[in-house]
Amino acid sequence: MDIITRRLSVPELSQRIIEMAKTGVYRESVFEAFQSLATKKQIREAIAHAKRFGLHSVANLRDSELGTYYQVDWVKYEFLKATLHSPIYLGKDAELVQRVTDATTAVQRMLAIARGLTIGLGISSILGFLGGQEHLSFGLLSATIGATVVWKWQQWLLRSLTR
Repeated sequence: MDIITRRLSVPELSQRIIEMAKTGVYRESVFEAFQSLATKKQIREAIAHAKRFGLHSVANLRDSELGTYYQVDWVKYEFLKATLHSPIYLGKDAELVQRVTDATTAVQRMLAIARGLTIGLGISSILGFLGGQEHLSFGLLSATIGATVVWKWQQWLLRSLTR
């Protein structure tokens, strides 16, 4: 299947839009250039995607018929172009924020579970010792130490990722 008959993906469209914007391009020209390769919605998504990689509008060159005029911040594009096709940059900003929020919530839950397990095992170990169950108490103390190590390791990972 050649390039004329197939639809382009958002990253492919973004890359082509960025190439067009090297010398500057109007929004309507972008729609005309890709009308046979993508829908208007896909082209709008590709423009939004390309903006994450250096595409920007030039307000004083806006035209009433041709729309927004786009150029590329070449330094930003060169720095980020290796990630142009990365799935992390696909999707809308709100989706990305939601995914980060969900991941942070999941990590916080894991920390709460590890902390609760550590406290529960520690209390059980003390109660076992007070009840005269030294072997059980020693086993629970060992489990408490292991849970504490996991809990502290998770805290350290979280801190190192959020810096």
